[in-house]
Amino acid sequence: MSRSRTGRGRRSASAGGTLLMLLVVVLGGLAACQESPDEPIRIRIATGSPTAVYHAFGQSLATVLNRELPDVRASVVVTAASAQNVRLVGSGAAELGFTQADVLDTSPTTPPRVLAVARVYDDLLHLVTTAGGPIRDLADLRGRRVSVGAAGSGTEVTVTRLLEVARLGGDQVRQEHLGLDDSVAALRAGKIDAFFFSGGLPVRGVEALADATSIRLVNLGEWTEPLRRAYREVYVSRDVPRSVYGVDPVTTVANPNYLIVRADLPEPLVREVTRLLMERRSELAAAHPAAGRMSPRSAIATTPLPLHPGAADWYRSAKP
Repeated sequence: MSRSRTGRGRRSASAGGTLLMLLVVVLGGLAACQESPDEPIRIRIATGSPTAVYHAFGQSLATVLNRELPDVRASVVVTAASAQNVRLVGSGAAELGFTQADVLDTSPTTPPRVLAVARVYDDLLHLVTTAGGPIRDLADLRGRRVSVGAAGSGTEVTVTRLLEVARLGGDQVRQEHLGLDDSVAALRAGKIDAFFFSGGLPVRGVEALADATSIRLVNLGEWTEPLRRAYREVYVSRDVPRSVYGVDPVTTVANPNYLIVRADLPEPLVREVTRLLMERRSELAAAHPAAGRMSPRSAIATTPLPLHPGAADWYRSAKP
């Protein structure tokens, strides 16, 4: 038994050494293409609002990559979130990014510009209003001032679809296009009657708002099936329990959330990013609980995007 374990250990060490050598060669080759041979490899992670999940997750991931990958310098980019992130990664202005599944094109380009690293967690659509206000269901938004998410965000995409299936599109709702932080400030100041935001639980901005004032979350669970019929089957129903924000529990619309990558990044580099994403889940979860919900089993479900070959290779090697 001892000899068998030792043999496996030697093979594992050999495989790990080969992978490390490949990574060093690739990183060295990439560095040679930079303006200076000493310039590190940049990994820009397109995230979202500073008080939302994407940003917290991205900051923690950047810390892990900087610590553990030689010659890599990872940083986060504050964005309007999903739709903008897909554009940034697809254009080469970022190497990694987070996006909701419903934002992705069902007919990707050939060859693809964007591929998947992992399905990371589910985004839950929040409709937030004041506890004493008149908005108790979606129909009550008619004629009200409502933030539907920042232009270029996944929230905006999902909410536009939701309002359409609820026959509240067009000028039925007085729409404002604000990010999370501006939405929270506008609701507190009485400048809007409600706001939408799509994010993993808990959304820090909503949590801080609930700590400072009395809020209500509006139940949206009845709209999951109409959205699935009208658009894609990525939408599911998820619960927001009382323990998250200290308000009455609701059911709402959710959809999967992916970490995406530039398709032309080298396979050994993406393999190592995938490994660290999965193996450092507890550290990432310390930055935000949503990160702790990842698993190799669920991570590979990234329809309509295929996995990057480097990510697929790591999942194959990690399969029990």
